[in-house]
Amino acid sequence: MQWLELTIDTDSAGIDLLEAELTLSGYDSFISEDTLEFDDFLRNNRDYWDIVDQDLADQMAAVSRVRLYLADGPAAMEEVARLKALLQSLKQAYPQAALGTLAVHIENVKDEDWENNWKQYYQPIPIGEKLLVVPKWMQADKQESRIPVYLDPGMIFGTGAHASTQMCMCRLEELIRGGEEVLDLGSGSGILSITALLLGAAHATGVDVDPKAEDIARENAAINGLYADRFRAVTGNVITGREALSDLFGRRYDVVCMNIFADVIIPMAAVLPNFMDDKTTVICSGVLENRCEEVEAAIRAAGLKITSLQTQNDWCCFTARLA
Repeated sequence: MQWLELTIDTDSAGIDLLEAELTLSGYDSFISEDTLEFDDFLRNNRDYWDIVDQDLADQMAAVSRVRLYLADGPAAMEEVARLKALLQSLKQAYPQAALGTLAVHIENVKDEDWENNWKQYYQPIPIGEKLLVVPKWMQADKQESRIPVYLDPGMIFGTGAHASTQMCMCRLEELIRGGEEVLDLGSGSGILSITALLLGAAHATGVDVDPKAEDIARENAAINGLYADRFRAVTGNVITGREALSDLFGRRYDVVCMNIFADVIIPMAAVLPNFMDDKTTVICSGVLENRCEEVEAAIRAAGLKITSLQTQNDWCCFTARLA
């Protein structure tokens, strides 16, 4: 089936009114994109991002619009005319409302299985010398000598494509020899915990402030045949929620991973010695090169020494131990 995608240009101040009038007129399935909501998200969730996709930011700049879809056919243009008449009447009914231009743009859209069609863009990613990140619906080539790390890329919080994640995985290749206890702070999808376990670590604990990450990490671990006896996912904040995570503070780990970003790593650095002894190695990534000095200073101030620094695509990855 063919569809018509109708995009209505509006204004953030009037988008709620437009949605209400569309609903009253029988258009009950539409998608809204509001530039102010996007800006609010960036301001109110500063702890969860370090750099914004500039293409996305450019697309959302000063844009508020509503998209709806009509089945293409003999009656489609009559429906388009009805919609345009409705929009014109709104300008007359609400002369003081900031509704924007209410211009309508029309595009033809093929009826495709969008839920599965996007999967073609995700292919196995070789990382380092040993690892291969594989979408969960694919099977690694049996002739491949690499260790497959299966993930659901449809889930959020990291798929292995980002330079900071890849540098962490490469460091884990070098550090894991078998039997290690691993702590993954800001675990997200669980990719670093899973990687460590598949390389031979005995046990990994993933910690993230977002409760959604706990379930996602646990599901990704299960895809790789890793369960509660080897992997534990918890929700919490090691900076402000020490009491709730007291059992973590009572242990020492062979490897501590932090693939987050500078504004979280800097305050978290002071907590790191609680999880370390003189044999512990910290892997710290997710830091843009222009913030490396700040992060390095915080790590040193916490009583650690930098043992290596790697860079890739404007990102840097530290390893550190107790001084």
